[in-house]
Formats: sequence, C-alpha cells, structure tokens
Amino acid sequence: MFAFGIEHEVAFLNRQGVFADYTNSTFEEFDRIVAQLPRYEADYPQLRIGDAGIKVKRWYIEGFERYSLEGWVTACPPKGIEIRTTIHSSIAGAVQELTESFDLLRQVAHTEGFTPVLVSYHPYQRAFTPDPPLNAYEQQRRVLSPEKRTAFLPMVTYGPDLNLSLQGMSNAEIIDAGKKLTYYSPFIVPFSASSPFYEGKAWEGLSVRTFIRTGIRPATMVFLERPEDLIASSPSLTKPARLPAEVGRIEFKACDSCADFTLYAALLALLKGLLLDETLPERLLVPDTALHQVAARKGFADARIEEGAWSILEAASKALCDDTDHTYLRPLYALLREKKTPAHALIQAYQSTGSIEEALKTTYPS
Repeated sequence: MFAFGIEHEVAFLNRQGVFADYTNSTFEEFDRIVAQLPRYEADYPQLRIGDAGIKVKRWYIEGFERYSLEGWVTACPPKGIEIRTTIHSSIAGAVQELTESFDLLRQVAHTEGFTPVLVSYHPYQRAFTPDPPLNAYEQQRRVLSPEKRTAFLPMVTYGPDLNLSLQGMSNAEIIDAGKKLTYYSPFIVPFSASSPFYEGKAWEGLSVRTFIRTGIRPATMVFLERPEDLIASSPSLTKPARLPAEVGRIEFKACDSCADFTLYAALLALLKGLLLDETLPERLLVPDTALHQVAARKGFADARIEEGAWSILEAASKALCDDTDHTYLRPLYALLREKKTPAHALIQAYQSTGSIEEALKTTYPS
C-alpha cells in the first residue's frame, strides 16, 4: 500500500581538509567519483534523468546548472553529491539501499581525496552568487516557478527529500496530506536539526537551514498527474509529475540531513503515521515562517514546539499501533524526552575542538 524513497545530499572535505564547494572544487572532480559508481539499468524509468543529463545514476552531482543563450547546459558549479534510492515497499528497504549507496560513495570518494561529512547549511558561505551573472535565457527560466526563483538557496543548503505515497489516494487526499504535513512541519524539523554553523562560527540556534529557507522553499511538495489539478501557491505545494512513478508522491522537504540513517527510518515512520492519522485537524497551504524560525532557534526547548512534537508523535504512534513500523519511532521519543537534536552533538564537538571541520568529521559513523 505504501511506497518509500529517500534523497540525501552529501557534502565533503577535500584532500586538504577544507570544506569542498563550488569555490574550491570542480564538477570534473566530483564527476570522477560518480564515474566509478555503478549504474543499475533496472532503476529506469522510475528514476528521473533530467534535461541536463547529469542525473544518470543513483548518485549524481548536485549543483547549479548554467545554460547558454540557446538553452544548452554549459557548466554546473558543484555543491556535493546526491544519493537517491529507488522506490521501495518498505521503510527498511529504502534505508538499506541508502546505506549501501552511501558506503559505496564513501569508498570511492576516499580514493579521490574526499571525505563525506554531514552538514545542512554551508558553514562558511552565506549565499551563492552566480559567476558570471545569469544571461537572458537563465533569467527567463527563473520566472517559471517559485522554486526556480529561489534556486540560488539550495546551493548553500543540504537536506533530504523524504518521499512516500499511499496507493489509492485521490488528488484531494494527496493535497490535503501535503497541507497537513506543511502545518505540522515546525514540530517535525527539530528531530533532524543539524545546521548550527553559519559564516564560520557557531550560530545562535540549531538549524540555520530551517531559519533561512522556510517560507522561501516548500515544506512539502506533492506530485499530481494533471496540470489542471495543481493549486497556485508560493512556495509551491503541488507540482506536475515528471514521470509516471512520481504521480501521487508526497515529498517532505523541510528536514535537515541526518548522518544516522536510522533517523530517516524514524522520520518516514512519523510521516506514515501522520498520513494514517485522522485526529490532527490543522492544515496550511504554505509554511508558517515564524513558527519554523522558533523551532530552528530553540528546538524542543520551546514549550509550543515541544507540545506540538508530542502531539504529532502520539498521533502517529496511535495510527501505527498495529504496524511493525511503529518501532521506528523510538529514537524520536528519546530525542523529545531529552529535548535534544542532532545539532547538540555537533555543537558539543565544536566546543571541544574549536574547529568546524573537526566537528563535521564526527558526523558519519565509521
């Protein structure tokens, strides 16, 4: 009945131990890594290749595609490598594939002098500025959607897409689910908060990514088959499916990245429970920026965020009471009881070492 997938962005330190990005690393360097990773022909057509032809494997270079005046891709300043899973009928299957793909990526990256690290906002660059400036064709592309108008922002953010769908849902039910997750998003995101660095120092909160991107970028995106079923909003809640496999997909996009992939299992179980829940009444078309920013700064230390997190966790738990995926919720209960987030461990590592890079090295388990 359910289907699951995960898209996970990976950042790196280079051979010199410096955070690797578009200012000091090239597309070709990352391409040498991707070239050594396998292509699975059975993945297609469920995985989208895209117009630029960059997304040809489970791993691809994430960057800002540059175009000529005639519309041809001319360059792609990189920010890292994204891993995407195929579609699975179980949470366990999606997490297992992500784990295997990450292990392969890490092995190959090490041979090229790159070390994967977990980060959800660029620890040094405040913003991305295209060089050279956008040409006329690129400027025209920017107006095509709210997301293209804000396409500079993803160059300094790193985060997952947690994808799920439920067979048999109508368009109205899918849109309603997107609105529901959008409303309750501020209570979900602290479970993954992992961006406590900004402009080369510790930020005053837990997720600078959430603080900056919310309201500009969507918390949830749902994919529909027919253009006439889309509803207008900024940021977008609905988007036309680009492949048959995308029809009915619900993407939760508000979480920070997680180094412990069992936390993705927990978050997918939470989202599944919220889709099954019939008790939580609130809905929103676009994210509540102010409440997300409270969550970004204070996490579960804020009384309203803590209360909301307990309400959604209990609702999901009840909805999953007879489901084996219920056990995946346990890490979320532990984080909420302790009022902790993954960012707390990063902050502690930074305070101990005085180095952002050393703190980032502690993220992925060896």
